[in-house]
Amino acid sequence: MSLPRTESPTSTDRARQVTVTVSEVLCLVGTLVGTGVIGTPVSESAGGALSDQATLLAPAGPAFSIWSVIYAGLLAYTVWQWLPGRATDPRLRATGWLAAASMLLNASWLLVTQAGSVWGGVVVIVALAAVLGVLAHRLVTVRSDAEGSARTVDRVVVEGTFGLYLGWVSVATCANVAAALADSGVTPSSPTADVLAAVVLAVVAALAAFYAWRIGARTVLIAATAAAMAWGLAWIAVGRSTEAPESTLATVAAVVAAVVVAGAALLRVRGNAGVSHA
Repeated sequence: MSLPRTESPTSTDRARQVTVTVSEVLCLVGTLVGTGVIGTPVSESAGGALSDQATLLAPAGPAFSIWSVIYAGLLAYTVWQWLPGRATDPRLRATGWLAAASMLLNASWLLVTQAGSVWGGVVVIVALAAVLGVLAHRLVTVRSDAEGSARTVDRVVVEGTFGLYLGWVSVATCANVAAALADSGVTPSSPTADVLAAVVLAVVAALAAFYAWRIGARTVLIAATAAAMAWGLAWIAVGRSTEAPESTLATVAAVVAAVVVAGAALLRVRGNAGVSHA
């Protein structure tokens, strides 16, 4: 790895590191609540409004295993920011406070839904998606000072983690809104419900294309974002083809959306490779 920066950390740098660490601890506590270790599992909270069979946009249960990877990445990010020379890294300075905010919002979502407020959860997850969007933009516009193998670690830990985080939360936001509407009694019958689900899935695919255009300059970031979105969409397809409520249209739309997501990312990654070799 490259030698650490010689610049001395400021009091703001130390405050940021501590805040990220405390936020990570609170996020992990929230996870224990959400998984049912010290609370009610998410699928059973709010009267089951957030279960994997609640709406046509709910991913099947195994989809949520992606949180294990995201939480591991957030832990790695927390450790990474404490390593020698990282406190003054430009990208960690640009993203640290946002990373902390995302962790606190994550924990807040779990607590709010535990309290039975599905619409409260929507407000929190929309805020989380916005924070992650700003964070991703900063990852594109601010370069790390890491070099050599340290730069590879930075890309995997920072871009990989927050790419997965952004991609999954983007899909989860749509699922949360659908769950809140259903919980409020907005439950159109088929085929209207199927068409609406297909429209929302098309919007998710368009959002992925937007991400590829706006943040695709960072190959790891866009690849991770697309992977998480395609993962969520694929499990929506599995859920709607194997579990109630079943929907052929929603299944096909989810599969098509997942292919569009993967295709948009692949085209951008190939474009990045072409530019780097030009």
